[in-house]
Amino acid sequence: MEAFFYVVPSVMAAGLLFGMFRLLVRSRRIARAWNSGLTAEARCLRSYATASGGDTMISTTLHHVFEFTTRDGRVVRFEEADGPGTILEGDVVTVRYAADRPEEATAKAPARGRLLAESGCLLGFLGVALAFCVFFMVTAHWMFDEADNLMP
Repeated sequence: MEAFFYVVPSVMAAGLLFGMFRLLVRSRRIARAWNSGLTAEARCLRSYATASGGDTMISTTLHHVFEFTTRDGRVVRFEEADGPGTILEGDVVTVRYAADRPEEATAKAPARGRLLAESGCLLGFLGVALAFCVFFMVTAHWMFDEADNLMP
């Protein structure tokens, strides 16, 4: 029974750490594309939505597939989630990309403050959840130690 109070919070903590890592990778990728200064005109090849959720709540994510040509003549196709609903198939948009990683381009307009705020708030939320998991494990450990001391 004691193991339950350590295993479940540990698995949750691992998931939270992975989420924090993915969030930082995503933010770094977008910031790298914005900071590179390289832009290109890209055509939206496809636009589609995915739905996820359960019986009580459904979340819809809009995806776009873009294709552009880099300055060195390489044709790059990439997909981006959470794009604006105003971009339709066939539209031409400006994309930003890093020279060494054009497949990590973004069609999102630079908004460094918004990226920082979104990332910071999400990291804060995940950090509080992680701290709760650690607190729960420490408290459970303390409770089991106290219970063992009270037993004759």
